[in-house]
Amino acid sequence: MNSQDFIDIEEQFGAHNYQPLDVVLTQGSGVWVYDLEGNRYLDCLSSYSALNQGHVHPKILEAMQRQASRLTLTSRAFRNDQLPLFYKALADLTGYEMSLPMNSGAEAVETAIKLVRKWAYRVKKVPHNQAEIIVAAGNFHGRTTTIISFSAEPFYRQDFGPYTPGFEIVPYGDAEAIASAITPNTAAVLIEPIQGEAGVIIPPEGYLRRVRDICAQNNVLLVADEIQTGLGRTGRLFACQYENVRPDMTIIGKALSGGFYPISAVLADRVLLGLFEPGEHGSTFGGNPLAAAIGIAALQVIADERLAENAAQQGEYLLDQLSEIPRVHIKEVRGKGLLIGVELNPEAGGARRFCEMLMTEGILAKETHKDVIRIAPPLIIDRPTIDWAIPILRDVLTRP
Repeated sequence: MNSQDFIDIEEQFGAHNYQPLDVVLTQGSGVWVYDLEGNRYLDCLSSYSALNQGHVHPKILEAMQRQASRLTLTSRAFRNDQLPLFYKALADLTGYEMSLPMNSGAEAVETAIKLVRKWAYRVKKVPHNQAEIIVAAGNFHGRTTTIISFSAEPFYRQDFGPYTPGFEIVPYGDAEAIASAITPNTAAVLIEPIQGEAGVIIPPEGYLRRVRDICAQNNVLLVADEIQTGLGRTGRLFACQYENVRPDMTIIGKALSGGFYPISAVLADRVLLGLFEPGEHGSTFGGNPLAAAIGIAALQVIADERLAENAAQQGEYLLDQLSEIPRVHIKEVRGKGLLIGVELNPEAGGARRFCEMLMTEGILAKETHKDVIRIAPPLIIDRPTIDWAIPILRDVLTRP
């Protein structure tokens, strides 16, 4: 069977909830992936930042294989010998006292929402069922019914109501709008330090610091969704660290497994995560021994290979090189670390056609919000590989 055969099967039997590029991948190693015909591509999406450690990292693979041969699942009805070590690894690396592991990023966001609401009623004494959470326009926190209830993107919402109440949307990057939106019932502010799905939108300098101060002054929790931006992607372990901000809760996922397994977590101190009581929240697969073993190895690779530092160094170089491409179609190039968005002018005809041209030249990137190409390779990328890619990017982005 060739690539077109697989595409035809997928189109016939699979739900059409994605619009992937028509490349059928069968193997990956490091920053490279290969299709069924043997063509090689530089992965500049990293599965939406889940592959910070690169494809099939040998140390994570070895941990997965070792644990898979011993014990994969116990549910949380019983203890296992990997989860405590995972808790400790998360605490040592992030500085948070406790964590609650889940599976998908959306599950972790839902977990954080539940915890915020319990804190509001038990600690802040907000009247029951009246807690409010402030979010930012342009946000992307997942696709569950509750999460799309506070999306400002009509396409994500329009046929999926009725919606979950309790959320107030304010403009992203406007700290004073958050201050104005706070009421006695406000429990938390939930934001992304950089909005990835919105097109790599970076807020003004000082925004996160000001939001942190506003939350502290008003007895409101600050919750940072670092599912895409965290674990080294932006050149720091967490993007919030650029402004020396420590949120009350940080949500992580994606690269927490290095792309081997769905793993997410909510990080917080004991004063918050200690509020959950047995039976109030859980997951059959969350915190299973296979996930824990993989997570420990994934975190160890981030630390040992200094991936945040490499992202900062290589990202600065890549951003500089992209900024020098003639502005035939480019409106703006922006980013931090190895999370970069190339925004095209509206008359360029959309980002997808450029992603399709890049694919034919051996680079896989993906459009977001029609006019933005996201460039986010694995954090293990080196200078020679970037130098290989730049002439291709320059050629494609200056074509008619």
